[in-house]
Amino acid sequence: MRDESLEFLRTLANTPSPSGHEARGQRVWLDYVRAHADETFSDAYGNCVAVLNKGGLPRIMLAAHADEIALTVNFIAKEGFLYVRKLGGVDPIVARAQRVVVHTRNGPVKGVVGNVAPHLTKADKERKVPEISDLFIDIGAANRREAEKLVRIGDPITLTQEFELLRGDVAVARAFDNRIGTFAVAEALRLLAGSKKKLAPEVCAVSNIMEEVGLLGARQIAYSLKPDVALVVDVTHATDYPTVSQQMHGDIKLGHGPAITHGGCNHPAVVARLEAVARKAGIELQHEAMSASSGTDTDVIFWTRGGIPSALVSLPNRYMHSPVELVSLKDLERIPQLLAGFVLSVKKGEAFRVEI
Repeated sequence: MRDESLEFLRTLANTPSPSGHEARGQRVWLDYVRAHADETFSDAYGNCVAVLNKGGLPRIMLAAHADEIALTVNFIAKEGFLYVRKLGGVDPIVARAQRVVVHTRNGPVKGVVGNVAPHLTKADKERKVPEISDLFIDIGAANRREAEKLVRIGDPITLTQEFELLRGDVAVARAFDNRIGTFAVAEALRLLAGSKKKLAPEVCAVSNIMEEVGLLGARQIAYSLKPDVALVVDVTHATDYPTVSQQMHGDIKLGHGPAITHGGCNHPAVVARLEAVARKAGIELQHEAMSASSGTDTDVIFWTRGGIPSALVSLPNRYMHSPVELVSLKDLERIPQLLAGFVLSVKKGEAFRVEI
């Protein structure tokens, strides 16, 4: 990966972007894509768009969500401890004994998620699996009055783990879900900007908000942009580590390329074109099946305004929704190449339809 792209990914992954509080991460994204776009803009709730080849046909949306799972301050106890609610699919087990930052209106406040020492739980026959209501955060305040001078109800909270290269092309971060997606659509736009004279479609690269709490930003921006085609980038579960059932969850490996999903919201003609582009470019693909839903923004984009031909491209990710999400940067680099190749393959005015 080129140095500038790696630094962009590092900054994007390290910038807190909790659901409903994505502005800081969105500024990082907009600053990067601005150099490769004809225009950029954001809407009322903070969905961000970078447009290339404005006025081209069809309009292709390359979309990914900017938000990360997080916590939010829900109650301040008289002893000064903070109790929390979830922003998205936080696992209370992996949240315990973690360092955190409360993002307040006056700046960051450091804290830790409390965890009772094993010495004090020896008498317990079975250790209780924690609920989110059991978690409390210690910011070092002596009481509620002192804590309320530092934080307020509704302040978002993120873990402190940041981007690192683990070994070779394997990287770890707390929020690759879905910084890798917004990175990929930005990089696709950069690649396409270098081939602008060959472009027939208009390209709208989108970094949308609040996926983790209900696929909300994608609904807004897909309705507003009215794209003719949409490619969505997200993470998927790598299943190549102990205790994961491949019979249940499929065979997806780190280092074997991005995955495309078949069925449901994934338009067969768009999927077929992605496969053809991948073959021509020598990009290894992995394959997933879905039943009722994909669990991604694709689920709401494809039915907007009567139906937008859509497809999901996913990056294999070990340990999703944890502080130690693990991905292959080689897999990640293939996604912008695949997206750019798809866009360049689309002819002026081309439409994707199911043949009946």
